[in-house]
Amino acid sequence: MSARDASTPIASTFPTFLTDKGKGEGGSDGAYRRDAERELNRFLRWCRGNTPDPANASPADAWEGIVRDANPGSEARDVRFSDLDSTVFGDYARYLVVSGFSNSTVLTYYAYVASWCGWADAQGYVPRHYARESDAEDPLPEGTGRRPGDQQAWSPEQRDQLTRFVDERASTAIDDLGAVEVPAEERGDLESDAVREKAAARFRAYKRCRERALAYVLCYTGLRAAEFLNAADDDRPGRNGVRWADVSFADNNVTVYRKKQQWDEASLPDPVLGPLRRYRQLLDAPAEWPVFTTLHRPTLARHVRAGLRERGLSDAEIDRQRDAKPDLLVAAEFDLDAPPALKPNGARRVLQRLCADAEIAVDDDRHDYLAPHGGRRGMGEVMVREFGYAAAARYLDNSEEQVRQAYQHIEAAERADMATEALSNTDGRVRESSNADRA
Repeated sequence: MSARDASTPIASTFPTFLTDKGKGEGGSDGAYRRDAERELNRFLRWCRGNTPDPANASPADAWEGIVRDANPGSEARDVRFSDLDSTVFGDYARYLVVSGFSNSTVLTYYAYVASWCGWADAQGYVPRHYARESDAEDPLPEGTGRRPGDQQAWSPEQRDQLTRFVDERASTAIDDLGAVEVPAEERGDLESDAVREKAAARFRAYKRCRERALAYVLCYTGLRAAEFLNAADDDRPGRNGVRWADVSFADNNVTVYRKKQQWDEASLPDPVLGPLRRYRQLLDAPAEWPVFTTLHRPTLARHVRAGLRERGLSDAEIDRQRDAKPDLLVAAEFDLDAPPALKPNGARRVLQRLCADAEIAVDDDRHDYLAPHGGRRGMGEVMVREFGYAAAARYLDNSEEQVRQAYQHIEAAERADMATEALSNTDGRVRESSNADRA
């Protein structure tokens, strides 16, 4: 029997497929691999009849899976490639549709399984790519219809509006901090009203400068959120938030763990450096701290209490410190271990508040605010238009092919202009129309 015979259990091929799609040494890492493994296991459970299916059985618990040729009383066998056809994938699509997922999630989850089916076709396990046949895809919801150029990309006007707004708020907060005077004899007195007012003002200025630094990083660096924030469900080194030790103001760069599973220096353009420096000065946090710490109050409270107990402070003294100053300032002053970094979802909430407060109009059917990925795409647009696809690919840490695909609307517009110019030199009516448009 061939190693790629149709009688091969489908589950036996999952590790090889996932390795082929994985990143890092031996293909063992990568977000795509983890997500694909989850969806293949969901598909396998459904194929085996180990999950209720209201779309294909009534009642839902009566679903017995797709193995239909086992003789009654014979030993149960696992799902094989010979059990698959386009009808199976169509039934699975119906199952996903009724499982409570959004349309986009159904399409995403199905795509992982379809990718494996296409791989199996190329490897010779199945005669056709069943998952992409029309019978299989008919139950799927309609796609969003979004073309590459329709995806959110921050415009120059939106970048200007956002950065102007955060500049003004940060400047006001810094001025307010400078206006609070603490008499020399009261410095260090935690009961002093002036000390408490100064600490509160410093924390407000820190928050405003944090907002500003975050906005500038997203506007101008082209970094992926997972490369400098605390990526959820990703415990790989470098995905728990970039540290101050990783930032080089002298070299205009920051060391990040890239999507391609290696450390790399990402550029920090001049507009980003000033906001980052001022933000750094406000707290003077240890170098091993995240650049963007969480400000989640319960998280910081637990972190500070545990850290101060380790330093030997009594509960009464801990309460006294925390009552006088915000937890983040206490943690920095006592040089505690690094608190957790801000997560991408936290960054999205910051941007939602900023866009609402700044009254920034966003024409996007998925987000009514400037989403983090839109900052990266906006910077990609700038680089493609100004320096071309190769330079944009290097800046964004993507392949040139990926950048061309993502920004094909720019190239299409340029080709249209070239065609118009060429035709205006040869066709009289086109020349007349062009002259009329310019008039």
